[in-house]
Amino acid sequence: MLLSLHIENIAVIEKTDIAFGPGFNVLTGETGAGKSIIIDAINAVLGERTSRDVIRTGSDRASVTAQFSGLSENTVRRLDDCGFSPDEDGNIIIRRDLFSDGKNSCRVNGAPVAVSQLKAAGRSLIDIHGQHDGQKLLDDACHIDYLDRYCQNADLISDYKAQYDRLREIRDEISALLMDKKEKERKTEMLTFQIEELKNAGLKDGEEEELSARLELLRNYERLANGLSRAYGLLYGDEDVSGVIGALKEAGDELSPLSEIAERYKALSLKTEELRYQSEDAASEIRRELDGLDASPDEIQTVGERLDLIYRLKRKYGSSIAEILEYQSRCEKELQTIETAEETILRLKEQYREIKNGALSLAGKLHEKRLKGAEDLCQRIVSELRSLDMPNARFLIPVETETAEKGGLILLPNGADRVRFLISTNAGEEPKELSKIASGGELSRVMLALKNVLSGTDPVDTLIFDEVDAGISGRAAGKVAVKLKSLSKNKQVLCVTHLAQIAAFADLHFLIQKSESCNRTYTYVTELSFDGRKQELARIIGGEVITETTLKSAEELILASGA
Repeated sequence: MLLSLHIENIAVIEKTDIAFGPGFNVLTGETGAGKSIIIDAINAVLGERTSRDVIRTGSDRASVTAQFSGLSENTVRRLDDCGFSPDEDGNIIIRRDLFSDGKNSCRVNGAPVAVSQLKAAGRSLIDIHGQHDGQKLLDDACHIDYLDRYCQNADLISDYKAQYDRLREIRDEISALLMDKKEKERKTEMLTFQIEELKNAGLKDGEEEELSARLELLRNYERLANGLSRAYGLLYGDEDVSGVIGALKEAGDELSPLSEIAERYKALSLKTEELRYQSEDAASEIRRELDGLDASPDEIQTVGERLDLIYRLKRKYGSSIAEILEYQSRCEKELQTIETAEETILRLKEQYREIKNGALSLAGKLHEKRLKGAEDLCQRIVSELRSLDMPNARFLIPVETETAEKGGLILLPNGADRVRFLISTNAGEEPKELSKIASGGELSRVMLALKNVLSGTDPVDTLIFDEVDAGISGRAAGKVAVKLKSLSKNKQVLCVTHLAQIAAFADLHFLIQKSESCNRTYTYVTELSFDGRKQELARIIGGEVITETTLKSAEELILASGA
């Protein structure tokens, strides 16, 4: 369960700590006091997309820390699948920091994690049901997901989707291979020409750089030859000049006898001798360079033409020889694909038939489970709705398949079924789509009934209801309160509400208040005592003017709830 929540600099909340408990936790307060900010903070710490606009004005950072404890085995197992484990005390501590530059930092038990990882873990810890869930109920496309959750079809759906996705891939591959005769001939002719042109060029990776370097050398042949010759002459000398090497030999001959006078002259003699050896090595290398120089006008022309060819091919096929060779390889593969297209299509069609048979078999199993599950789910939802002050409600879940013109099921992303939720809320009326029948209050109760039924198949330990009581009042509100209280016996339930009938059932009641100080707005969260709860329920019942009568009514509500 969610044990505690620490919030800093989120909207009008400067800093607050909330210690939740097991059972039924209720949050109330005036409209605009900041109840939705608490939900936003919880969404943030669960890894949901969060705008930096939530950071309190004047602050460059906001943070939310949530501590979870007493986790069920199912939750621990799901967290383990996400790569997280409770600490030695059985706690999961999540912290998310938001910064004004748009960056954010997420940590689980002190270890940094990506937002995507945090979001996956968040789904295992808390399920938030807001007013938007009612809109999902109005969307027929979502109904099959609710039914599959009830039927626990996750593994079957996963296997089916893998085959369905492969069928789509094969269809795309076949479509890419299909072309008319003229298009095939045109494509084949173009690819053949390009491949032959590139093969005849015989390009090699790195060739352009080698040729460019060779051309530069050829163009500077005379300068190189003259420079090397002069350098060689200066080192070895000629008839008139002894050169550097000869001079170093003479210097060594002069220094060598001096070592007999003082030991330090021996070192000078050795240095001079080393310089002579190095000069001889340099001279030998220069000689080899001179001997290796070879240039002719014909070679300059040949290298230039080769570089021109490479330039033209680069303009057509790629910015480098490596890219051109890669393009050639792609052309050869594409030509081979075209030439073997008929064979490949036959092979793919055979694969398609085999995989489709498997997908049809899985779709059939899904259909059978959905038919059975839909009947059971309808009965349970009707039972829940009757306990929620909808005694005449009828609920139907038709599970329908579509058949192609030539026979056989039409495969859809979730199987071969189309699922709709139909309801009749008044006696004598035929069940119709929820969007055409249900009022806001009825829709809230249908959602609550559905969530209550699904809670048995949902391993999440904590459920949050964010003003799902919209449009409900009077006796129906009392029924909803009883249902939420009942749900909290097996799950931790947090509920944001404006209804006294629901707040009266709270095991823990938190008041959210807003105040102003020094031209700044601050929101505070306070856990209420019994007297505080009476005051708050009296405010909800009677508004700003709290009388003895409203206080008495509030006390009666609390005592009657048994909370």
